[in-house]
Amino acid sequence: MHLSLPLAIGIVSICALILTSTLLILLFLYLRCHDHRRKDRTCALEKAETKDEICRYKWAEIELLTGNFSMPVVGQGGFSTVYLCTLPGSFEPIAVKVHRCGGGERLLRAFRQELELLRKIKHPRIVRLHGFSDDHEEEGALILEYLPNGSLHHKLHGNQGESAEVLTWQNRMRILFELTDAMEHLHSMDPPIVHNDITSTNVLLDCQLSTKLCDFGSVSAGFSAAVCRSGGASVAVGSPGYIDPYYLRTGLLSKKTDVYSFGVLILEVITGLPVVGSDGRNLKAQILPCLEGGLQDLMDPSLNGEYNIDEAVQMAALAVRCTGLQPGLRPSMVEIRAVMREKVRSAILTVD
Repeated sequence: MHLSLPLAIGIVSICALILTSTLLILLFLYLRCHDHRRKDRTCALEKAETKDEICRYKWAEIELLTGNFSMPVVGQGGFSTVYLCTLPGSFEPIAVKVHRCGGGERLLRAFRQELELLRKIKHPRIVRLHGFSDDHEEEGALILEYLPNGSLHHKLHGNQGESAEVLTWQNRMRILFELTDAMEHLHSMDPPIVHNDITSTNVLLDCQLSTKLCDFGSVSAGFSAAVCRSGGASVAVGSPGYIDPYYLRTGLLSKKTDVYSFGVLILEVITGLPVVGSDGRNLKAQILPCLEGGLQDLMDPSLNGEYNIDEAVQMAALAVRCTGLQPGLRPSMVEIRAVMREKVRSAILTVD
C-alpha cells in the first residue's frame, strides 16, 4: 500500500506534533518538580510560621552545603562546629552547626533536644532555625540564621589573638535587656524551659548588635529537674564560672539557675573581665568582695569612663541579688526586666 505524499507528510506532521507536545509536557513537569525542590531547599530563608516550613536535609546535602566541611568555621564547641555557608540559589549567609555525636547517647540526645526546641520556639530574641539533618547515625546538623557580629564574648574579650571591640555602655545595657526578653519567654513557657547555659558565648549579635540567644543543648523543661548521674557521680551541665553552685551541690535545676548565670554575665559586661581568672577564681569571687569600695575601679577600662555610674550601681546590685546562694531569694526574670526598665534607661533607649 502506497501513501500519497500529502498524506504521508500529514501523518509525519501529526506524529511530530504529538512527540513535541509530549516532550513539552515532560519538560514542564520536570521544571515544576525541580522548582518545587529548589523552593524546598530555599524555603528556610523565608520566615517560618510553623515548624512544617522548616526544611529537612539529607546528610549528603549537608556535606555539599559545607563543601565537605571545608567552609569557614565561625564557631567551635566541644562537640560541634559551625560553618558559614550559603544555600544554593541564594546569597544570604547561613550558619550550619554540625554536631559530632560520635555514637554517644548523651550527645545525640542533646542534639535532638536542641532541634526539637528550636522547631517549637519562635521568638525574635532566639536564634531562628532554617533547617536540619538528622538521618546520620552519629552526626546531626542545624541550619541557623547567621549573626554577623558574632558573640558577646567576642565583643568583650576578642578572639584568637584579636583585640576586642569597644561596646558602648548603652549597647551593653541594651544587649542585656534584650537577653532578659528571651529568658523570660523561656521561663514563661508551659512547661517552663531552663536554658542552663547562659553565657556571653551563647549571646549572638546581628548587624544592629541586637541580641539572639543560642545553644539549647543543655535545656531542661519544668520548674526543676535532677542532673544526670553516672556511677553515683553527678554530671553537671553548664559552663565554668557561670554555673550555679546550688545546682552543682544539689543537682537541682530551676529557673533561678539561669538567673544566677545572668548575674555573672552582668559582672562580666560591666567589668570586661573573663568569668574565670588566670588564678582559677570565678568572677563573682573576685568582684563581690570589692564592691564595698566603690565601682569606679572595677568598671571596664575600655569604656574610658563613658558610662552612667547610677546605672552601673543598679546593675551591680542586681548582679548581687542574682548570684545569691539561696535560689528562692533571687529575682525572677520578670522582676529583673522591671528593674532594668525603671532604673537603667540606657537599656531601653533603642528598645520597644
